[in-house]
Amino acid sequence: MQFHHRGGEKDWNLDQIARHCQTAAEHGAAVVAFPEMCISGYWHVRKLNESQLRELAEPVPEGPATRRLQQLAAAHGCIVAAGLIEVAGDGRLFNTYVVAQPDGRVDAHRKLHCFIHPAISSGDTYTVIDTQLGCKLGVLICYDNNIIENARITAMQGADILLAPHQTGGCDSKSPCAMGTIDPQLWRNRQQDPATILAECRGPKGREWLLRWLPARAHDNGMFVVFSNGVGVDDDEVRTGNAMIIDCYGRILAESETVDDEIVYAEIDLELLKNCTGRRWMRGRRPDLYAPLTVPTGRELDPRAARFRDNTG
Repeated sequence: MQFHHRGGEKDWNLDQIARHCQTAAEHGAAVVAFPEMCISGYWHVRKLNESQLRELAEPVPEGPATRRLQQLAAAHGCIVAAGLIEVAGDGRLFNTYVVAQPDGRVDAHRKLHCFIHPAISSGDTYTVIDTQLGCKLGVLICYDNNIIENARITAMQGADILLAPHQTGGCDSKSPCAMGTIDPQLWRNRQQDPATILAECRGPKGREWLLRWLPARAHDNGMFVVFSNGVGVDDDEVRTGNAMIIDCYGRILAESETVDDEIVYAEIDLELLKNCTGRRWMRGRRPDLYAPLTVPTGRELDPRAARFRDNTG
């Protein structure tokens, strides 16, 4: 799902999630994946103080938003996944992605590389979920997918399908050849001039940037990738949508072609996993060579510094 949320309007966002979930279920969807933090809203939270953040946050699984996702999963007989701000039992805040199954089970992934606000902590656990679908779901949220080790470990822990919820594209990146801002007025004027905003979202600031790396996460690690994303104005930036489903060879099975709320559908053939290239190559790994990956270089930065600092060299 690519979905235009409203910052801070949890009830409205959940109503839209319910509407889209019903549509997806009517089309036979077994898993309905919404974007990162689409319940709470995303980019506006960087301007909030900690008290305002806590007003948006909820416990998982006890909170009302998670209960709503559970109800949708049970009512429609499908897995429903969406993102929010979680307040943990110890009071810490997390950018969390909730995965609700029809049988009442709830799992949650806490973003490993959180930079949106200094009061939101990063998680420290990989997430691979057993399902009744005959496969396992992994979860990595937005920036988590940029770190190739995260995708590899998630695959090695058994993920067949990676849910990759994002709020990306159109970002004011510190990398001069990655993404770039989009004038919000182009999105607001999309009815009068659809071609211009569509070209922006499908060009180097959106789809073209994603295709440099996202299919490689699927191919190299032998898993399907379900990429959900925000779309439209998100505070002062524009998310580019580009929702897509990628097979374990890195081939796009289905993708969005609009800059509106849109659901993309694909049937996943799990038989492709058995001898796909990524899984075959992973069996040829030489772990004895990889010890340097676990040794700090002294150049590491925390996620906020890596995201916002001008020179990370």
